Amino acid sequence: MTLFNSVISWFIRKRMHQIELFMKYPHEVQEEWFDNLLNTAKNTEWGLKYDYESIDSFEEYRRRVPLNDYNSLKPYIDRLRLGENNILWPTEVKWFAKSSGTTGDKSKFIPVTAEALEECHMKGGKDLLSIYCNNNPSSNIFSGKVLGLGGSFRLDNEMADTYHGDVSAILMENLPFWIQLIRTPDMSVALMDEWEEKLYRMAMITKDEDVTNITGVPSWTLVLLNKILEITGAKNLKEVWPNLELFIHGGVSFTPYREQFKKICPPEMKYLETYNASEGFFGIQDRPDSNDMLLMLDYGIFYEFMPMTEIDKEAPLTIPLWQVESNINYALVISTNAGLWRYMIGDTVMFTSTDPYRIKITGRTRSFINAFGEELIIDNAEKALATACEKTSAIITEYTAAPIFLKDTEKAAHEWAIEFEKAPENLEYFSEVLDNALKSLNSDYEAKRYHNLMLLLPVVRQVEKGTFYEWFRERGKLGGQSKVPRLSNERKYVEEILAMSEKYI
Repeated sequence: MTLFNSVISWFIRKRMHQIELFMKYPHEVQEEWFDNLLNTAKNTEWGLKYDYESIDSFEEYRRRVPLNDYNSLKPYIDRLRLGENNILWPTEVKWFAKSSGTTGDKSKFIPVTAEALEECHMKGGKDLLSIYCNNNPSSNIFSGKVLGLGGSFRLDNEMADTYHGDVSAILMENLPFWIQLIRTPDMSVALMDEWEEKLYRMAMITKDEDVTNITGVPSWTLVLLNKILEITGAKNLKEVWPNLELFIHGGVSFTPYREQFKKICPPEMKYLETYNASEGFFGIQDRPDSNDMLLMLDYGIFYEFMPMTEIDKEAPLTIPLWQVESNINYALVISTNAGLWRYMIGDTVMFTSTDPYRIKITGRTRSFINAFGEELIIDNAEKALATACEKTSAIITEYTAAPIFLKDTEKAAHEWAIEFEKAPENLEYFSEVLDNALKSLNSDYEAKRYHNLMLLLPVVRQVEKGTFYEWFRERGKLGGQSKVPRLSNERKYVEEILAMSEKYI
């Protein structure tokens, strides 16, 4: 283990120097990747279509190549899944990340090239360890095992020998040997498809390991950890794993789950947030106790940012990294070494700093409530709920919200379906605190609430414990990267959740 730690220490020092370089020269690094991506793809079907070889500036690229979402690239991706090559990227594509970024009926299959695996996803995993160990030189995470909770993958097309699955499963299958040596459980269990059987077997195996760090989506990781506590009879994970020190999380906001983790984790537990998705690895929390992440600029991704004021325009404007400003809500647009070109991933971010470039995730481009001009985004919702929980000593497990629409002489409101780990003593007071917090965070919401002019006080419905879990089960979306739709302009999700809760009363 001493030799292993020495090798890791050398790697950390080397990589931290490279991170410091892109922090110091961010624009040059982005311009270099812009040239590299276009030059690499110039002879692909896509590159020839838009004559990448003759593009010599970002302005020309922006003018010539259209903005894309999954639907516009899907015909090309479908051909890749059938085994065709040199369409969006020159190298062979064997892996496709099945995205559950939303809980909609349709799945997305995001190409994961060898370059994206090595230069983006894997590099992000190594960097988060480098950053953590650099900030915590006395860390002992490599003295034990990492517990990773992921999804599964399966054969996509037998003739083409392609595969699809959760990006977490794809990464596990392609991990370098040295990570395989220090992770638990073994791959035969970690990649099981049947979620509830996997949950039980993971708990039984890992409870006897020396786990020092955990990685996964907070919601599903919490289910596993509670199962381990149930099996062992322990009240705190410190009793199960005395050397546990770190939880690496991403995929969803940690805010609704923070108090639940504090309740079952040792008080000295450290938390590190990452911004990774099927489309790429974008950010790492590089400062302890901060609420933002360093934008990783040398992962084979060229970034553009669309001010949300442009989102519904016929020809929306995007800007490069060197033109962004702090405290403006941007939709994220990426061009990558996986063959995604000017691709809108659906996330919104805000820069907390431009020297160096640090961001926080503010929500989704289509996951908000704006039925009456209130423009309520997830960032507002998370902060307001945190305030309401703090003032009422409540702990939230899951939630979703939607508008109650105007009807005859009745006024509108927002309806919140909330599953509590610890419910507030007075739900009406919780609603009032939530309402006041939203007013303080969002002037448009405040204006619509003025004297109940348009919106009435939020309607908060407490749903039975386990409701959201059963909702996922009925849809075959247990585990993996499945997420609860937090905010929606339609009532589909909130009505399904409320109906599900009534079934279990």
